[in-house]
Amino acid sequence: MSLLALDAYDMSPERGFLCRYNADEVILPGDWAQAAAVALRLPQLLPTGRVRHLMLRGLPMFKDGDVDQLTEEMARAAMAHYSFLVQSYIWGEAETASVLPEKLARPMCALAERLGQQPLLPYSSYVLDNWALHDPEGPIELSNIYVLQNFLGGQDENWFILVHVAIEARAGAALNRMKPILDAVEEGDIAAVTKLLTETAEVWSDLKAIFDRMPERCDPYAYFERVRPYIHGWKDNPALPEGVLYEGVVSHGGARQSYRGQTGSQSSIVPSMDALLGIGHAADPMKAYLDELHIYRPPGHRRFIDDLREQSNLRAFVMMAKDSALSRAYNANVQAVADFRSRHLEYAASYINKQSRNSAGNDTDVGTGGTPFMKYLRKHRDETSANLLPVT
Repeated sequence: MSLLALDAYDMSPERGFLCRYNADEVILPGDWAQAAAVALRLPQLLPTGRVRHLMLRGLPMFKDGDVDQLTEEMARAAMAHYSFLVQSYIWGEAETASVLPEKLARPMCALAERLGQQPLLPYSSYVLDNWALHDPEGPIELSNIYVLQNFLGGQDENWFILVHVAIEARAGAALNRMKPILDAVEEGDIAAVTKLLTETAEVWSDLKAIFDRMPERCDPYAYFERVRPYIHGWKDNPALPEGVLYEGVVSHGGARQSYRGQTGSQSSIVPSMDALLGIGHAADPMKAYLDELHIYRPPGHRRFIDDLREQSNLRAFVMMAKDSALSRAYNANVQAVADFRSRHLEYAASYINKQSRNSAGNDTDVGTGGTPFMKYLRKHRDETSANLLPVT
């Protein structure tokens, strides 16, 4: 079985894993629009210190089945707004909330079930579906994109999200080459595989260059104090040791729920490259965590990674070919992923680990997904580099 075309996985060459529609053009109907209006006021509500009361006052009460009136695009837009509302309710006041009221819990869970995701803020709502173009005819790059939904707003929060958007867009060119690479491997075409891998490595050079721009407009202190507090989850989080009760959600049977927080590790770019290149990681808590995050990705993106893992025999092909140009092209991609992981490790240190103050749920030693990240990020970077092949 051959890898399918990108659109079968809800992807595109121009946008990669980003939404293929223009999110700013989605119009929500009725009560959904009312809820979106409340969410868009979060930058005004959160500084009051009583965001819970103010948001609940303006939110409608939905009935079972109300989500059925929404198109796919509408459901994704509504999920983006509701996931920001949910996070703001849990983390937006001095004391952490452990019970999510029915006005938030029921629509959040209905939207998540409709979209095959988890009922809190996922990377897809934070980044993939949360951007628009200033010039609709212009490119998806940092000079031409803006954020649709914020918590507090401001340059640091926006830039943090937009750097991820720009990376995702540029990654489309690499993702678009994965099917041709596997097809060329199947045909035994060494020259074609070498050319495609060389082009993919060049795309990864661009991705790292975009990533390198994070400090330009997102300050580490501002990130830790004003951006990060709102994106935590409630699994392995000492501030919510028993999880969160979603009121009125019958399917939960009254049980509290624990979910991982929003994290760049939910992006599908690096896992796709690992799958293509045949890079594996030894068992450790971080690998178990990353495997667990797979369910937090949109269903189409999960299928893309799964199909790549099942079908890619690129590494074996390169090893058997014993062609120096092919091996160098393959290694260039392995090194590019390792370099990207190195930059991530550096940012984890400066933006989180070296910050001086812990607060409830915002620990300098624990990632937003709930893991002690530093040693495992380093280990996975080193394991990536260990996959470099000898060049004959």
